[in-house]
Amino acid sequence: MATDFTRLPLRGEQDALHVVVESPRGSTVKLKYDSKLQAFTLSRPLTRGFRYPFDWGFIPSTKGPDGDPLDALVYWDVPTWPGVVLPCRALGVLQVDQKKKNGKEGERERNDRLLLVPVNAIRSDHLNSYQDLSQREREELEHFFLAVVHFADKDARILGWGGPDAAEHMVQQYTLKED
Repeated sequence: MATDFTRLPLRGEQDALHVVVESPRGSTVKLKYDSKLQAFTLSRPLTRGFRYPFDWGFIPSTKGPDGDPLDALVYWDVPTWPGVVLPCRALGVLQVDQKKKNGKEGERERNDRLLLVPVNAIRSDHLNSYQDLSQREREELEHFFLAVVHFADKDARILGWGGPDAAEHMVQQYTLKED
C-alpha cells in the first residue's frame, strides 16, 4: 500500500517540522506530489536556465489558502531527492500573493513560502532567522520565486518576510484538523 505523503505527521522528534521534498536542489523541473495517485508527478519545467537553489517541497498535514500543503524551501548545501522527509526548523516565511486559482478577475490569494533548515545541518547551526542570510541572498530568493512563475500567469508579488515566529504561526494556522 502506498503512502499519502500529505498526511504524514506534521512534526517529528524535538518538535521539528517535517518537510517532504518534491523537487531537489538543482532540479530543472517542478515536481508535485499527487495525493490521488500517491506519486510524484511532473508539474512543469522551470524557465530555461533556472534550477531549484535548494530542496523544495511541502509541510505535510497542512493546507494553505491555495488548497495545497504549505510550500517549503529547505536552505542547506546538499540535494536530496523526491519523497525524502527532512526534520527542519523554521527560519522564516517569504510572504507572497498571486492570482487566485479559478478566481474572478483581480482576486488574489496568499501563497507564502516557508524557509527552513534541517535540524541536522551542522554547517547551518548559526542560522536562526531569515535575517541571518545576506540581503543579496534574500533578494535572489525573491527573484527566483517571481521568475519561475513568470510564464505561469500567476502574477506573483512579494509582500515581505516574516521571522521564525511568523512561520510557526502560519503552520499552526493551516494545520489540518484530525478527521
